[in-house]
Amino acid sequence: MKYDIKDAKLANKGKLRMEWAMEYMPVLKMIMNRFKKEKPLKGTRVACCLHVTTETANLMLALKAGGANVTLCASNPLSTQDDVAASLVKDYNIPVYAIKGENEKTYYQHINKLLDLKPQITMDDGADLVSAIHMKRRDLAAGVLGGSEETTTGVIRLRSLEKSGKLLFPMIAVNDADTKHLFDNRYGTGQSTIDGILRATNILMAGSKFVVCGYGWCGRGVAMRARGMGAIVYICETDPLRGLEAVMDGYEVLPIKEAAKIADVIVTLTGDTGVIRGEHFKLMKNGAIIANSGHFNVEIDIPALEQLSSKKRRIREFVDEYALKNGKKIYLLGEGRLVNLAAAEGHPASVMDMSFADQALSAEFVKKNASDLRKKVYDVPKEIDKEVARLKLKTMGIRIDTLTEEQKKYLESWEIGT
Repeated sequence: MKYDIKDAKLANKGKLRMEWAMEYMPVLKMIMNRFKKEKPLKGTRVACCLHVTTETANLMLALKAGGANVTLCASNPLSTQDDVAASLVKDYNIPVYAIKGENEKTYYQHINKLLDLKPQITMDDGADLVSAIHMKRRDLAAGVLGGSEETTTGVIRLRSLEKSGKLLFPMIAVNDADTKHLFDNRYGTGQSTIDGILRATNILMAGSKFVVCGYGWCGRGVAMRARGMGAIVYICETDPLRGLEAVMDGYEVLPIKEAAKIADVIVTLTGDTGVIRGEHFKLMKNGAIIANSGHFNVEIDIPALEQLSSKKRRIREFVDEYALKNGKKIYLLGEGRLVNLAAAEGHPASVMDMSFADQALSAEFVKKNASDLRKKVYDVPKEIDKEVARLKLKTMGIRIDTLTEEQKKYLESWEIGT
């Protein structure tokens, strides 16, 4: 078995952490147990480009239990947990190509290692695997039954492909499932982003001026958690509806140029490029902390920050101090990459339980329905979305009501009025 990991000796630590995470992933465990019996993915080559975390590792075990020949590479150079990669290779014989801190060349070499195995189903977080097929490995497209995408940025890329008529095989937008973005993006990103910032800096949140750029589900979650810790939270937006919602939620909304002057911490979660630029760095006060929790490291204009600086040093793990030529210092966390994975462990397992249940069931759906799927981006089927929610409630010991026949009839009718 071929693989590329940092150190196989880390396997025992990784295995124990995977076991710990699985205790908080009961829905995925139920799916894995069914997969063991039914083998819905038997003999299917599944290539996964995901953050290599304990939760992802348990998804890999579920796919393997379902009969898949699964391989894994990182979807971000800084998000790999090396002990987890080691355990997957040494304890479970799953090929992994991922090393925390790998350079861009190695990152794409690892993606191509997966593509060399001619995958039939792809699983992406950011769409780099699918994009590589579309840009450089188009010969593989005919053999791909379909794939799934985990995050907002990736879905945006896929919908762009579909809109331009260039999408070569069907894709499932797992990110858009209610059991994914309403929980993973909001509560997962909210908690793990704050976790990453605190691990990197050990600052006091209470009383700090905390700026959130982007008020999508991820931004909502971060703003909510920052306010819960006593921070004074400001929102920067370009969408009038989201800006209005932030105001109604009780936040002050203002342009980045104004926010940059007062911010102690600024976090970007927009999925767009050039959110914090040179003009903003110049306005920041001494000691401002900048972090990104969007998928790619393009939201903060790091080249502009480099150009404005006279000196750079690593003052703490995951904290780079930039001494600006104007005498101020700015601190960049996690090299501008996903701070929740670069400086912390990513989302808690209990919220990833639903996201990865969606992934596992979407892979099964693609395998069963490949002949009927067209070259487009599909939503996760509603029956899968609701089943994941139902199972999650069941594992939490929570019961809800059911509609009576009379109520069902009423909701389906139009005749009954005042």
